[in-house]
Amino acid sequence: MTRAPVLIDATLLDDLASRASDTARRRLNLNFHTPQAEVANRLLNAVEPGSYIAPHRHADPTKDETMVVVRGRFGILFFDEAGEVTRTATLGARDDALGVDIPHGTYHALVALEPGSIFFEAKAGPYLPLGEHERAPWAPKEGDAEAPAYLARLEAHFA
Repeated sequence: MTRAPVLIDATLLDDLASRASDTARRRLNLNFHTPQAEVANRLLNAVEPGSYIAPHRHADPTKDETMVVVRGRFGILFFDEAGEVTRTATLGARDDALGVDIPHGTYHALVALEPGSIFFEAKAGPYLPLGEHERAPWAPKEGDAEAPAYLARLEAHFA
């Protein structure tokens, strides 16, 4: 079955950002792939300030991850095995750094720094949910009572 081309324009980005801000998680993705069927995951990910993306890594050697900011600004953080921040960078559509390529096995987290922020993500498929061995054992899980305070510490790196 053939699908129609999708224009990534201001209307689509505005709609995606608006819908993301209305979700409990304050983020929403728009897949351009069939999650369980394709060899490459390609998606737009709209993330609003206040969305907690817990530090994690992708263990599979084929799951390097590339992100390119389409709109807004993000802070990216990298961690060592003990949970210490080893590097940070600001990524933005109008900044020097537009995106990042993250090797598999690298602990990372992302925070939205502006409303309406959206990035394009690509990595090998098929989609598989994170396994427990890929979640950072030193960081609260999404929904944990400690998550908001931990998110605030992550965001403080970009204040």
